[in-house]
Amino acid sequence: MTVTDLKYDYIIAGSGCAGLSLLYRLLIDPVLQSKKILVIDRVQKNENDRTWCFWEEGKGLFESVVTHDWKSLIFKNEDFTRQFDLEKYRYKMIQGKDFYEFVLSYAANFENVTFKNENIKGITSDSLEVTVETEENSYKSEYLFNSTSLFNPKITEENSLLQHFTGWVIKTKEDTFDSKVGTLMDFTLDQKHGATFMYVLPTSSTEALVEYTLFSKSVLPKEDYQTALTHYIENDLQITDYEITHTEFGIIPMSLAKFERNSDAFSRIINIGTAGGYTKASSGYTFQFVQKNTAQIVKNLVQQKNPNPEKSFDDKRYEWYDRTLLEVILSGKMQGKEIFSLMFSKRSPEHILKFLGNESTIWDDLKIVTALPIGPFMRAGLKQL
Repeated sequence: MTVTDLKYDYIIAGSGCAGLSLLYRLLIDPVLQSKKILVIDRVQKNENDRTWCFWEEGKGLFESVVTHDWKSLIFKNEDFTRQFDLEKYRYKMIQGKDFYEFVLSYAANFENVTFKNENIKGITSDSLEVTVETEENSYKSEYLFNSTSLFNPKITEENSLLQHFTGWVIKTKEDTFDSKVGTLMDFTLDQKHGATFMYVLPTSSTEALVEYTLFSKSVLPKEDYQTALTHYIENDLQITDYEITHTEFGIIPMSLAKFERNSDAFSRIINIGTAGGYTKASSGYTFQFVQKNTAQIVKNLVQQKNPNPEKSFDDKRYEWYDRTLLEVILSGKMQGKEIFSLMFSKRSPEHILKFLGNESTIWDDLKIVTALPIGPFMRAGLKQL
């Protein structure tokens, strides 16, 4: 039963990466920082439940909570190992708990920001406002920014893959790792479930995140991830004496389904994060796409425009690339391992990261495209037009 009716300027539904990134950008903007903001999530964000990895030039907005960064990365399969130094980019890691604490501590200084741990039952809108119904209350706002799954499209095995992973942070007694070099993708694993690889990201000489990652249509039994990690650490990394200090598990959709930026006809419900399509369909990377999106939302609000960014030609171009690559994998014409191996064996890693980060020129794109077989990609690309 509704017991109260409260009005805000903005409501943020979901306090994960997208919701808190937007909140922080609103609060550091002198024009918007006094707006009355409500953040709703069914749980309080106080656990180290996520690790975000991404690449960027220079120092970013959340540089102070970057756990570690790498200038040198490794790509490998059974046929070749390629270690490369990044020129402009740095590959960075942010741990969820550090990110949450940073934003929430900053927000605590603002009396105009309210946090509610409530379960959202429904969100509706009209031409004037948005209404959010929870089990306890009814809230209204001019705009609502949604990163929950309420408006997500249907994910099926026919239109989607899942990127699923289990990561262990391991600690050794003796110096074992080179903290200046990270393994971006090690494809020397059994590919029976689909594209399967390991990340190895050392943060010191005695500590590293080792993550078993797959692109497939379904998740594995819990013990399969544990078996794969144990085997890799002991046989590939040659480490037998270690302590597991942290574990994480995640599932990211890699889908041809349409994740819409708007969820209503009045453009008052704006989807952000994965809900808005800002998880890259072909790779699962999210963090930097969220940053670009939330920065544009704030810019539009300051300029008194509708906050939802319109899709540019470049947005549509990259979306087409993603859908084409995903279609090739879903159709079984090529495996993910084969695609990434061709790219990393034939092209500059810096160009590949620019391409995967939606920061490439059309000339850069042509270099990537010509490294891949034209037949399956041409057919898949035409299907996605």
